[in-house]
Amino acid sequence: MFGIINYWAFLLAGILLNITPGSDTMYILGRSISQGKQAGMVSALGIATGTLVHTIFAAIGLSVILAQSAMAFTIVKYAGAAYLIFLGVKALLSKSSTTSETAAPPKISLQRIYLSGILTNVLNPKVALFFLAFLPQFIDPAYTSNTLSFLLLGITFVTTGLVWCTCLAVFSARLSDYFTQNPTIKSYLDKATGFVFILLGIKLAFTKKQVC
Repeated sequence: MFGIINYWAFLLAGILLNITPGSDTMYILGRSISQGKQAGMVSALGIATGTLVHTIFAAIGLSVILAQSAMAFTIVKYAGAAYLIFLGVKALLSKSSTTSETAAPPKISLQRIYLSGILTNVLNPKVALFFLAFLPQFIDPAYTSNTLSFLLLGITFVTTGLVWCTCLAVFSARLSDYFTQNPTIKSYLDKATGFVFILLGIKLAFTKKQVC
């Protein structure tokens, strides 16, 4: 149907890929543990939105540019790495609110967390290349409207990923509720999150273009 073949095999493979730890998993864990359940869930929604953007790019053929152009791949790669490192440095330099026990905790900008999740995913060229390599395996080459096939498979992948990432955010946030009662531990968590983002940025910067 709709040019999709072996849909249930795709669904199973997608779920297995979703639960495999990667940069998106680390990003959501970092947000959830350092800033709580709501921040983690919004991060998961941002990651899902970014994946949906990659799905649309793959469907209309824009991802082919990343696959064929070394310059385009490098630009996107370094932009993503720089953004992750920026988030990490910002977390490391953030001041802990330990000066007053009665001081209200700083408000979390859910909009900024959501946008950060989108950018973290969209600026990872490996995700675009993954969609180009993975999705076509489940699309009938003879089907004339493969754009619709791409979109349906991508939405399926986004949906299963969002369910998994939301569960991950909820359960990991329980650690945040426990640890953040101690401002000193909260400060350490923020610093740890910063280091994770920086490491993810460095890893992305050294990523090589590969399409299987």
